[in-house]
Amino acid sequence: MKQKIPLRRCVVTREQFPKRELIRIVRNKEGLVSVDLTGKANGRGAYVQKDPEVIAQAQKRKVLERQLEVSIPQEVYDELTEIAQAFQKEK
Repeated sequence: MKQKIPLRRCVVTREQFPKRELIRIVRNKEGLVSVDLTGKANGRGAYVQKDPEVIAQAQKRKVLERQLEVSIPQEVYDELTEIAQAFQKEK
């Protein structure tokens, strides 16, 4: 039997993708926001496509801030952009 691939929705484009094609951003109980590469950190999570343009859109439209109900530090966006650019090079 084929294994079921978990799908998650990108909060920016509203498209569904396999979980491993997205980056998870998580807000923990203390309100700290971080990039969760394991996909298993505790807290409220939001998923974004591994695409620098989508991340720039998320920052401009404050999509993650609405989803996680907290302001997102610039370092988080910088880290997301780096991960996305590295992913684009791998393709």
